Amino acid sequence: MEMRTTFMVQTFEIHRKRLRPGNRDVAPTESGALKRAEAIARRMPCTAALRIVADDQTGELESVAILGQFGEVPEEFAEQVSGG
Repeated sequence: MEMRTTFMVQTFEIHRKRLRPGNRDVAPTESGALKRAEAIARRMPCTAALRIVADDQTGELESVAILGQFGEVPEEFAEQVSGG
C-alpha cells in the first residue's frame, strides 16, 4: 500500500446565484497549488487549493485538506472536505 499525495486547485462558479464546483486542475507542489489558486481567483468568484492523500493502487482516500481558499468556499464543500 503506497500513499500518493496530489495537489489540486478547485474552482467555483456562480450558477443560478449559487456557487458550484467548476474545473479542477492538478498542481505539482503545494506552493504551486496555492499560487495557481490565488491567480485563478482573480477571474473566478472562488478557488481552493487542496491536498489529497490516497492509496496509489486502490484509489482509497486517506485524507483531503483545504490548504488555502480565495473567496468564499461553499460551506457544504468545506464540510465534505473536513469530514463533517
